[in-house]
Amino acid sequence: MPFPDEIAPVTVVGHRPDWSREFGRLAKVVGDALGEVALAIDHVGSTSVPGLAAKDCVDIQVRVAALDEERLVSLFAAIGFRCRPEPWNRAETSAGTRCRKLVFAPPPGARRCNVHIREHGGPNARFALLFRDYLRADATARDAWGAFKLRLAESVPDWADYGQIKAPATEVLMAAAERWAADTGWRIPGPR
Repeated sequence: MPFPDEIAPVTVVGHRPDWSREFGRLAKVVGDALGEVALAIDHVGSTSVPGLAAKDCVDIQVRVAALDEERLVSLFAAIGFRCRPEPWNRAETSAGTRCRKLVFAPPPGARRCNVHIREHGGPNARFALLFRDYLRADATARDAWGAFKLRLAESVPDWADYGQIKAPATEVLMAAAERWAADTGWRIPGPR
């Protein structure tokens, strides 16, 4: 759930080319704060896919060797980022495996973003990269996913309801992404 300063109805907008530049700026801030802890910093989520409608919130994935919560919370707090406390921002299931994660929100008033911390090589880190790369490669899937999200946000502006409806649709999308990965030989990009 959003922090009090982030509360607003779900809004999905057409793709904005500046999302890529904003990711670059945020990735530098995060990378400078984390140093060698960050094995890779990836632009993920819908804002990472040119042409895809998205919520105006840049998603960043930081792949780490191990999820050291105390150290990560301290490093992010030093730059004003807040650890999201909800259970779904602490763990997720990918490929049938429960995976730990952390999600950080920016300081109040800063550019909206979510920084997802996942272990490098984990199925949840793979999921985020496969989602991005599949939708970058398949224009038909990208356009259909964007149209679905636009219609959903227009009819269901509540965050919790939006997420509950989108979750099973995401499973269908990712089944197609897995077929694409198998057909193309796609592999998770290595760390930097």
